Amino acid sequence: MMQRFKFIEKIPPVLRNKYLLTLIIFAVWILLLDSNNLISRWKEMKNLKKLKAEKEYYVRRIEEDKRKLHELKTSDRNLEKFAREQYRMKKPDEDLYIILSPQEDRRITRETN
Repeated sequence: MMQRFKFIEKIPPVLRNKYLLTLIIFAVWILLLDSNNLISRWKEMKNLKKLKAEKEYYVRRIEEDKRKLHELKTSDRNLEKFAREQYRMKKPDEDLYIILSPQEDRRITRETN
């Protein structure tokens, strides 16, 4: 009978402690095996942080667009300025010259090719 349990004697006494063994099993379960393990939680937190930053960006954009829309609705002069700048509209007796920065020129060239 002693032959059977000889391998247990080779295990260090610290690892034979049932409380430590239970703690190790619990830690492995929480870290790796559980559906809400720490690795997936870390990935989810990273994704959440990214989404919060994205939300902040879009909230700022919405506020900026609301401000621009208000300006366009309140003044005909602003509306004309917007139409001329964004849509390159002109009066019948005008000539329109478009001066692009090098960055804009490269962007338009890439879009057309």
